[in-house]
Amino acid sequence: MNRALSIILIVVALASASCSRKMAMIMDRAEPSAYLNATGLSESPRSIALHGAPGSAGDSRRFIAIRHKLEILSDEASLPKSWESVIDFCKTIQCEVVASSLTARTRDFSASGSIVMRVAPQDFAKLFAQAEKQGNVVQHTTESEDKTSTVVDTEAKLRNLTTYRDSLRAMQAKPSLSVKDLVEIQEKLSEVQSELDSETAIRKILANETEKIAVEINFRIERQSKRQSGLAPIWDAIRDSGSNLGESLATLIMVVVAVIPWLVVLVLAFWLLRKLWRKRRGKIS
Repeated sequence: MNRALSIILIVVALASASCSRKMAMIMDRAEPSAYLNATGLSESPRSIALHGAPGSAGDSRRFIAIRHKLEILSDEASLPKSWESVIDFCKTIQCEVVASSLTARTRDFSASGSIVMRVAPQDFAKLFAQAEKQGNVVQHTTESEDKTSTVVDTEAKLRNLTTYRDSLRAMQAKPSLSVKDLVEIQEKLSEVQSELDSETAIRKILANETEKIAVEINFRIERQSKRQSGLAPIWDAIRDSGSNLGESLATLIMVVVAVIPWLVVLVLAFWLLRKLWRKRRGKIS
């Protein structure tokens, strides 16, 4: 009985091996399109990314993008120093300056400064305390945006595209593929790699937005109230009258320039009419 059982096991093993070899030969000899259709890899990378296996249903992670806007009143003399102090302090913590600008005072506009930063959540309180030292915080606005769904979708696309790429690479490594097969697989591999690079870049941007806090600080100059002297209204009136006189002269010049061509035409027309009238009167008399 043991001998009969051994013979049966040997026959089953040989049959299984034979089936495996036949299946491998069929898959190796098949066209890449047929193989891709059979395995589900014939879909475009975008379709694979959008309709692939979703993430874990029990994932309760939240990805929130937080943004703070501060408006600080400062005097004009200390504005450059305050602006530079915040930037220098940012370099000492987990913080990066995204954009900054400092504008000097002009005749029409007062001096101002602005800084846009991204700071780690654990260092935000330190940065806020440093900003408060630079002047009077007159406005503090907080904004938040839930980007959980966007992050989860992007991560799912990355997983599916990575699986798709690895499957294409495994197909490409088969020694029995023809040149036509290799070209077709290489085209699909380039396409899916491009999609993968794009989604990776999007995920990095999302990580920067959700893992750090965006902080925007705007510096304004506080207006100093001054008592006006008794002659101030007179000087203001003289200054305004000069401005009005200039505007009136400019308007007059524009009117003259616009009227001169028509004045020449009217003079010529009057002269011709007068000449014709005199000639007609001479004939009548």
